[in-house]
This record gives sequence, structure tokens and C-alpha cells, in this order.
Amino acid sequence: MLLHDMFIRNVGRFPEKIAVKATEGTLSYKQLYQRAQQIAQFLVRHGLKKGDRVVLYMDNSLDVCSGIYGVLMAGGVFVLVNPTTKYAKLRFILRDSGARFMLTQSQRSVDWRNIFSDVHSLLGVLVDIRNGYSDQRLHLLSELYLAPLSEAPLPEIIDVDLAALIYTSGSNGNPKGVMMTHHNMVSAGESIITYLENTPSDIVLNALPLSFDYGLYQLLMCMTFGGTLILEKDFVYPAAIVQQIIKEKVTGFPGVPTVFALLFKWVALRNYDFSTLRYITNTGAALPEEFIRELRSSFPKARIFSMYGLTECKRVAFLPPEEIDCKPNSVGQAMPNCEAYILGENNQPVAPGEIGELMVHGSNVMQGYWNLPEETAKVLVRGNHPYEKVLRTGDLFRMDEEGYLYFVARKDDIIKSRGEKVSPKEIENVLYQLKGIEEAAVIGVADEILGQAIKAFIKLAASAELRERDVIRHCSQRMENYYVPKYIEFVSELPKSENGKIDKKKLIAQETANA
Repeated sequence: MLLHDMFIRNVGRFPEKIAVKATEGTLSYKQLYQRAQQIAQFLVRHGLKKGDRVVLYMDNSLDVCSGIYGVLMAGGVFVLVNPTTKYAKLRFILRDSGARFMLTQSQRSVDWRNIFSDVHSLLGVLVDIRNGYSDQRLHLLSELYLAPLSEAPLPEIIDVDLAALIYTSGSNGNPKGVMMTHHNMVSAGESIITYLENTPSDIVLNALPLSFDYGLYQLLMCMTFGGTLILEKDFVYPAAIVQQIIKEKVTGFPGVPTVFALLFKWVALRNYDFSTLRYITNTGAALPEEFIRELRSSFPKARIFSMYGLTECKRVAFLPPEEIDCKPNSVGQAMPNCEAYILGENNQPVAPGEIGELMVHGSNVMQGYWNLPEETAKVLVRGNHPYEKVLRTGDLFRMDEEGYLYFVARKDDIIKSRGEKVSPKEIENVLYQLKGIEEAAVIGVADEILGQAIKAFIKLAASAELRERDVIRHCSQRMENYYVPKYIEFVSELPKSENGKIDKKKLIAQETANA
């Protein structure tokens, strides 16, 4: 089965039903399909071949939903880029993926004068408004939607073909593309739908960016089970989100601890009627126990699902709602059609309570990292049998006597903040671009809401007079908001190892001792 097969089937079942509702309007299943078809036919007509990559650099909108399914129908591979990404990183992803087309919005950070010379693989860009720039390779989405549908044949694809490249932070400072086939993504989505017990009557509100795979799967799953997606651009106004839940009779609400913290801070939730809300999901970081209590009292009829996953396989485990009181710190057990187990340093299973690396085996596991065979070989290893491909997650876990999983820490120095993987190296590279910084080191520190908060230690050059606000402004102008350090500490010296490298383990130990 292909990722868009069930969506197309639901077009026949529910043609007039609202598929997606966003700030700018609504699309029925039939309307979304027509827009996707127009995009697909345009892409093929203008040179897209089976397996070619298409970057979607957009915020949560009807256009990005149409674009995802248009790329899939055209036999392409969609690549979602966070809308707050700055141009230098966008250019890297375009070049690394060999993107043939890009769908974007005029307000995004694009160097329109140089985009085609910067990225030689690009055949064209689809944009909402020209914004004063003209080029024959620049096309308007609004004009495309008005064009009549043709009968041009679309490529034949199968379920082992790539559907998406999902870029995630890499330890070398550059993002790496996680290769997911149609089969990978269908399998992951179906497993999640199974334990959430989704039906066509479900209405899901999503304020998470679709570039975050947790947000992306809200769209993919809704279109699979025939539900309705209420798509918000962000979570800036918690009170507005609450009103949407009530007004739209929302049944499913995905969040992360930061989202819930904002809700608790700004909205008196107990004053509202959330009787339609059937379930709440959380991933990215464990829910603090007080959050669980607050969610239960504020949403008394909602089942709370605590989950764990990573981009390389989407989802691994979930905790059944009835277990959340007795095992609040657990992320549960492996989801349907997925196997998870823990190995020690000798690659042997560990005893209950012992810490080891979590291994994942299942059809949801990625094919590897795009153009990075050595990186792929480090994480995709042979399992117990010659035919098994197993993912080394890089996350340390322990398991209790009943087989429930508990996250302990990251094995490498990748920071997981707000549910997103953040590369310290990438932040350090940006910090070194600021004149006056002699040395910099970035680590993750424990944070009840974020999971990990980003902290930068900075040694200034002798004559430098930088302040915290200067560093924050510099980072904000060059990186996504979730990359910007929460804490800045200026130091006279940074600890060094015997070979002269900055010793982050000592920094982490110092922070842990001071916590």
C-alpha cells in the first residue's frame, strides 16, 4: 500500500467531508485531491521523475497539505523544511537532497536573486506570491490551482520506493536526511492508528509544525482513517487553541510538554467543557507527574497516551492510558508491529533494571541516511538473524520486570529539546561566526518542560564586550527558534581533555552536580 492510497480511497468515501481546516480556509477531501492532482501533473509536466526530491518550505497551511500529496502522486519524494529555517541551512538541504522543485511562501527566508544559481538541481519553484521577483522558473500556486486537470499519466510507484526525506540534526553539524519508504510510513501510521483507535469521526487539532514528524503524521493519519485535521500555524495563543478545541468538537490533541506548560500557564482550563476530547498524546520528552495530574483534571474524559519515538523509525512505544498512574515515568512497551529491546555494551540483552541501548526492529525503521553510508552503517545493524535490520537508537533505556521501558539519557551529545533533535555542533558553528567569541561549547541541561534546554558556555576574546542579548540575537537571526540557547554562561576558561579538546563531559558533570 502506498502512503496516499487510503487518502484517495477516502476521497471516494467522503468527497464533501472537510479534510483539512486551516487559518486560510478549508478543503474537502475532493478539493484536497484536486489540488494535489494539479500539483502532481504540473511537476511531471515540468520534468519531475520518479524518485526526484521536492522541498516544501512552508508553514502549516492548506498549500503544504496539497503539496505533500501532490509530490507523492507524482512519484516524488517530499522534503519538509521547518518554516523558521534560515537560508544557509535551506540551501544545504536543497543541495544535499538534489531537489528538483521547491514549494514555498513569499515570506520565507529565500534568496530569490540567487536561488537557482545556488542550487543547480532546481528546475522550478512554486510560490504563493511573486513578491516583486520574476523568473520563468517561478510559478504561482494560485494560477496552478485554476488550471484544468489533464489526463497525463503519472509514474507507477511501489511501496518500497522512497516517500520522504526527513532531515534531522547530525553530530557533525549538518542535518542528515532520514530515508522513509511508503511501506515504512504506512506501517508506522497504521500502528499508531491501531492503538489510538482512530475512526472517521475523529477530529484532530494540530499546532505542531508539519516539518516535525510528530506533526506530519497527524495529517497522514487523518487522511488515512478519514478524519478531519484542524491545522494551526503554531501555539502562540493558547486561549485560541482552547476555543478551537471546543468550537470544532476536537477529539484528538497531540502535544509536547512545552505546549501543555503554556496551556497551564495562560488558560484556566477547568473553566471549559472539553467533553468531546477523546485522547491526548505526548512525545518528545516524558510528561512530569504534575502535568499528568493537571491534564487529567482539566480534560477528565480524555485518555492520555505517553509515547516515545525518533525520526529514524517514527514511533517505538506507547504507554496505555490505564497504566499512566502506576508507571508515570515509563514510555510503555513496543507499539503494534514493532519490536524493542535493550542491549548492553557486550551487545547482549540486559537484565531488568539494567541500563543499555534501545534497539528497534520493524517495518517502521528507516532505510538509512541520504548519501551517508558510513553513518547508516553505524545505526542499522544486523539483528539476531541474517535477514534482520535493527536500528541502534543511541538512547539509553532500562526495562522493568513487566517489560515497560524507561528513558535514561542520550548516548551521544545530540540534545533533544521540545521533541526536536538539536546538534550542539551546529549551534557552536553559528556561535563562532560572532566576532568576539574565542571558544564555545553547547550542552543539554535537564528541563522539566523542554526535556533538555540548550546551554552555551562562551569564552570571549580579550577585547570583546559581548552580552547575553547579543548572543541570543545572533543565534535567532541564523537558526530555528528551538536551536537558540535558553542559557548563556560566560566563562574565563573551558575544561579541556588531554588532547586539548573541550571536555563536555566535565561541563555536563558540573551542571548535574549543581542541579
